[in-house]
Amino acid sequence: MSRAFVFPGQGAQSIGMGKALAEAYPAAKAVFDEVDEALGEKLSTLIWEGEQDELTLTQNAQPALMATSLAAMRALEAEGVEITAASYVAGHSLGEYSALAAAGALSVADTARLLRTRGEAMQKAVPVGVGAMAALLGLDFETAAEVAAEAAYDQVCQAANDNDPAQVVVSGHKEAVERAIEIAKDKGARRAVLLPVSAPFHCALMKPAAEAMAEALSHVELNTPKVPLVPNVLAHAETDPTLLRSLLVDQVTGSVRWRESVAWMADQGVTEIWEIGAGKALSGMIRRIAKQVTCRAVGTPEDVKAAVDALNG
Repeated sequence: MSRAFVFPGQGAQSIGMGKALAEAYPAAKAVFDEVDEALGEKLSTLIWEGEQDELTLTQNAQPALMATSLAAMRALEAEGVEITAASYVAGHSLGEYSALAAAGALSVADTARLLRTRGEAMQKAVPVGVGAMAALLGLDFETAAEVAAEAAYDQVCQAANDNDPAQVVVSGHKEAVERAIEIAKDKGARRAVLLPVSAPFHCALMKPAAEAMAEALSHVELNTPKVPLVPNVLAHAETDPTLLRSLLVDQVTGSVRWRESVAWMADQGVTEIWEIGAGKALSGMIRRIAKQVTCRAVGTPEDVKAAVDALNG
């Protein structure tokens, strides 16, 4: 049996995530301690006891979700499950950084600082209210891309997230995204709704954030991952650190090709995917992309034990 470990992106955050892992596994708590130290603040207190609105701020959500994913990975390792139990790793948007850290390509401290920079840069790239994102449900990617192009006029509107066969997210100027919603409905979308996000991620408006990430990434050590990564912008496996570094920059303005990434892994013989960290959003997408692949969410001590038992059983 071939398996992949995947790591969630923004939207999966919730107050209290990872706390039970930190209480049950010293190695999991050490991740949160390391992130706190790297950022020079008690992000763990916000994650476990703070307000959801503050946790949802992009610059907080990104390192917080990574910390929770890495804590779950350390808990698995404490139970004898190494990252090399997976044939591939992948992550949805910021989850790509979690995947690289889990695979030993980036240090936890560097990843936390990079994601804080990424969150701040993405937030600053576009003034609040200028950009938007919308989920188009019931349209395939090609149709959604046509909708975005038709809606753009002289503004930016792009297909940003190809999440699964019937869910594509478009991103760009707010007026253009609102036009896309109406066009999508005319083209038979089941639903088309604005998303509660603070910036238009994964589109050309994020160019200033891409430049900030190119600068930040130039100062960190990025090693060959122990397990091949399936990057969002390529949708097939890569291990070369120089290429991976440039792909992390491309990812800021590029589409998250999640549907293709999962389909590619399934084509390589992956039959089981573990979602490492907070929530189960990716598992839902995966089931709609590759029905033959079984999914397992690993975000609590109980999940860790069940995964280990299944692996050893």
